[in-house]
Amino acid sequence: MSKNQHLYKRFLFALNGLQSTFKKENSFKTEVFLAFIASGILFYLHAEPIWWAVFLILMSSILALELMNTAIENALDHLHPEHHTMIGLAKDCAAAAIFLMCVVSIIVFLIFLSEKFNI
Repeated sequence: MSKNQHLYKRFLFALNGLQSTFKKENSFKTEVFLAFIASGILFYLHAEPIWWAVFLILMSSILALELMNTAIENALDHLHPEHHTMIGLAKDCAAAAIFLMCVVSIIVFLIFLSEKFNI
């Protein structure tokens, strides 16, 4: 049981979740890759600190939602391995949360580019 464990153990649990998700989830790998690409663009274009802050909030939100989606999928698949309409809907809603954050992130990135290039 992970409840009330020492900070070090909880840290290891979190690292295990990150590592497992990175190994098994292609979406997570893609989002990490895109975060590095976007970071490179922000660095190259000398983005102001406020844009870095917005970027970090958005990217960490996407990755955190992806981790939660993975947790939900793993738990539901374990508890109810057969297909069920309501479980499918729950998983779809979790995926939609990630999609929404991705769309918002793209819009914000386009706003950054339009400001940078006075479009």
